[in-house]
Amino acid sequence: MTANYRMADITFSVTSVYESVHRYCSDYRTDAPAEFEIVIGRGDIEAERIHNERTAKAEGRTPIDAPPDYLEALAVYRKFCTLSVDRDVMLFHGSAVAVDGEAYLFTAPSGTGKSTHTRLWREYLSDRAVMVNDDKPLIRLPEQGTPLIYGTPYNGKHRLGCNMSAPLKAVCVLTRSAENRIRPVKKSEIYHILLQQTFRPADPVQLAKTLTLIDRLAAGTKLYLLGCNMDISAAETAYNTMRGE
Repeated sequence: MTANYRMADITFSVTSVYESVHRYCSDYRTDAPAEFEIVIGRGDIEAERIHNERTAKAEGRTPIDAPPDYLEALAVYRKFCTLSVDRDVMLFHGSAVAVDGEAYLFTAPSGTGKSTHTRLWREYLSDRAVMVNDDKPLIRLPEQGTPLIYGTPYNGKHRLGCNMSAPLKAVCVLTRSAENRIRPVKKSEIYHILLQQTFRPADPVQLAKTLTLIDRLAAGTKLYLLGCNMDISAAETAYNTMRGE
């Protein structure tokens, strides 16, 4: 099956082995002509399985016995994100919420509480807060101008997010703390985390372009470090600081 999709203002076609990837990405389907095509074969699915096994081993956990159609969906996104850096777009692992038309992106190692924190933002700010993406948003980083963050269908196990974009106002690294405290940081303080949380293509040329995009992110966006608990006061502290008022 073949269909066209549009993510981060990039239109592309997907030819798949299984139909499920098209259902998964249905909110991003378009009739517009594709800029490039992604063709998935069974070899790509097997390569994704091997990659997942190696990643799990490196992280000291048991590999997930993922079905082939799930692995195919990952293979599609991996190919897309490898090609998207040519268009100044990269994948970043985090939870993004937009408030009054501006987006805030929270990142940290898995299990730290990114999704919990953005849920607290939605509770604190009610209808003013909209989930952009709860897991793998895309960020467009032009040489000049404001970074933009985009929703994608790859939005976490709870499928929180929507097909939207917003100017990216701030990136915040979360840590656990009994008391809520937040401060601005320099690129050098959190660069290793930005690097870890960005999709890094295996191709060396695409990787070099990705490193340039990370530098643009750090230069064009306010950066913060937040120590927070799981109380709604954490959202209040974070928002009132990062909104800059």
